[in-house]
Amino acid sequence: MAEDFPAWAAVRQNNEEWLTPWEPRPVVGRPDVTNDQRAFSARCGARAREAQLGTGYGFGVFLDDHLIGEVNLSSIRRGALQSGDIGYWIDRDHAGQGYMPESVVTVLAFAFEDLALHRVEIDIIPRNQRSRRVVEKLDLRMEGLAERLVEINGAWEDHIRYAITLEEWARRGSQLRKDWLS
Repeated sequence: MAEDFPAWAAVRQNNEEWLTPWEPRPVVGRPDVTNDQRAFSARCGARAREAQLGTGYGFGVFLDDHLIGEVNLSSIRRGALQSGDIGYWIDRDHAGQGYMPESVVTVLAFAFEDLALHRVEIDIIPRNQRSRRVVEKLDLRMEGLAERLVEINGAWEDHIRYAITLEEWARRGSQLRKDWLS
């Protein structure tokens, strides 16, 4: 929400060096959402429209009422695909403590149980060991390498594709909930 700008901007600015290697560059000539309240408000408005249209959902990750990261379910495709993509980031001071696997399981439950998606993907740059560790902890299926999939920090980067389907969630979801949400 737009009123969350100070907290969101503080976390993002404090983690700029930590996050920059893994994210697209800001668009030249556009205000930076981490420094511009109006740009952040526009981002919030776009996220609200995506949720209203059912094409994407953004979730804050909180610890003791303090924002420590985000998980986004985006690029939701209906029709014959019934799929979406998850992306995430976390404050460097809270990395490796299990908050992100817990958050991803929460979003997977939402994707499969509330939105009735059939498939969710998580695409990760091969050298991003910390993000890969999240999907490894959850034992998500690795599908292979997508070459030059996304522009990240000025370069087209390969990504390893991880996925889980509704059928896999039906078999594993209760255990994932028990392991990460109990």
